[in-house]
Amino acid sequence: MGKQRILSGIQPTGQLHLGNYLGAIRNWVELQQTYDSFLFMADLHAITVPHDPQKLAENTYQVAATYIACGIDPQQATIFVQSHISAHSELAWLFNCITPLNWLERMIQFKEKALKQGENVSIGLLDYPVLQAADILLYEPDLVPVGEDQKQHLELTRDIAARLNYQFGSEAAPILKIPEPMIRTEGARVMSLTDGTKKMSKSDPSEMSRIDLLDPPDLLTKKIKRAKTDPMRGLVFDDPERPECHNLLGLYTLLSNQTKAAVAAECAEMGWGQFKPLLADTVVAALKPIQDRYHELMADRGYLEATLRQGREKAEAIAQHTLTKVKDALGYSKPL
Repeated sequence: MGKQRILSGIQPTGQLHLGNYLGAIRNWVELQQTYDSFLFMADLHAITVPHDPQKLAENTYQVAATYIACGIDPQQATIFVQSHISAHSELAWLFNCITPLNWLERMIQFKEKALKQGENVSIGLLDYPVLQAADILLYEPDLVPVGEDQKQHLELTRDIAARLNYQFGSEAAPILKIPEPMIRTEGARVMSLTDGTKKMSKSDPSEMSRIDLLDPPDLLTKKIKRAKTDPMRGLVFDDPERPECHNLLGLYTLLSNQTKAAVAAECAEMGWGQFKPLLADTVVAALKPIQDRYHELMADRGYLEATLRQGREKAEAIAQHTLTKVKDALGYSKPL
């Protein structure tokens, strides 16, 4: 048997942060050894909110360089740009025509983002879970690495695949493979530096809320120094009254490659004045090789373009095969 396939992607909307790395990319680096990994830049999703057309393409290259700098090997994983493969948009339209509207209206992330955008909310924001379903199902993955906040979208993907199989296929000959979620609990949800109850996010208006992977050492140190804490001495995990304490200890655990038990013992008697410099030094040391490799890659545009071209060719062959299966099942004629 060949390797099981996984698929995942990140929107190229600004610099990637520590939450993207610890919650997703570092996991992908480990998984590429044992899985057939398809990893993409979700640039079609990036325009569901207001965006800068002058930056979209460059941001896409930056995310590709960040993937590789973090340890994704283009010889092991398939790295590609979503918009370079037209099958994503075409399959999304076909799915739109079999997906009930009320399935989309119940999506929690749509409700939250729509409140922020008000009258500017687009059909794309409502519909992007259907595009996400197309992204996933095109490549017939066995597993999809997701955080807890994306479980609902993956369930929608599974529902759409099951609906298509039921309406146009058969139990003996399903049209699409229904993927399973792969949920990693440790490091899967990195929280904001300014509010330990909220997820670290690129969309947060405060740059002090997140640690970007390309932040220089002085800025990293400044952000950690200003991170929200509490007045209590002695640092502990899992105290619901101290979410920021739990979050910062978690970052230190992951970036220092220690066990939770070892960090709990090391930090049990510490105050913030002792711990924050320790965390800052650990973050700076962990991100330096990523930053160095990133700048090398961005200086070699030819290598990045060749990598994305290679990824597109491999991904497109699989995507077109899946799209053809769906179109055949729906009754479309063959191109003349």
